[in-house]
Amino acid sequence: MTDPRLVSIVVPTLNEEDTIAPTLRRARQQDGPLEILVADGGSTDATRSVARTHGATVVQAPRGRAAQMNRGARESSGEILLFLHADTWLPSDGLSRIRHALAEPNTIAGTFRLRFDEPTLLLRLYAWCTRWPWIRLCFGDRGQFMEQTAFRTVGGFPDWPLFEDLELAARLQAHGRFHFLDAAVTTSARRFRRHGPLRQQLLNLYLWTHYMWGTDPEQVASLYLNDPHTKREPHS
Repeated sequence: MTDPRLVSIVVPTLNEEDTIAPTLRRARQQDGPLEILVADGGSTDATRSVARTHGATVVQAPRGRAAQMNRGARESSGEILLFLHADTWLPSDGLSRIRHALAEPNTIAGTFRLRFDEPTLLLRLYAWCTRWPWIRLCFGDRGQFMEQTAFRTVGGFPDWPLFEDLELAARLQAHGRFHFLDAAVTTSARRFRRHGPLRQQLLNLYLWTHYMWGTDPEQVASLYLNDPHTKREPHS
């Protein structure tokens, strides 16, 4: 039996006019009832108008991915939430897989595997690691989904500058079953192209290790911002 529940897709944006259109087109091609909310953090380009053109409801939010996603969730109507990055495409049956997973007993949340639009050797290795059912690898670029009630129970995303996605996944897993889908979203490798794949991945590993050690999120963010080759990119 098909799950008739409405899925609310929340997409945080900041100056994403060049990436948002194909993401929204792919989302609109999904089966079943859905709504799309673009939670914009103050774009100065045409992001909001492009989003509206592609059928999304635009919600203004304070800048910062966690704050934007929380605002989008508050404005949503769906019993199921899916948080999707602006440069990430769902598989053709993505929402059907989500509904099927959340229909299983005790399952309240989950995520997809990951692939990149530029499958270099290093990025293929990184993507392969997302096959592991480990909650500490559930980054937001994989597309996180959950019951709306579960999202509210854990208080939404923590207001952190980094790793709010990993923390939400861990809190959800503590409340119910977390499902790792055997299907991948496709995300842009633009951040790796911009900074260099190896260097970006080493930086990611360095910051992730601090998160795993329990370093204060604000301090982790300062390590990121103080990197001489990195500028502030709240949505990368």
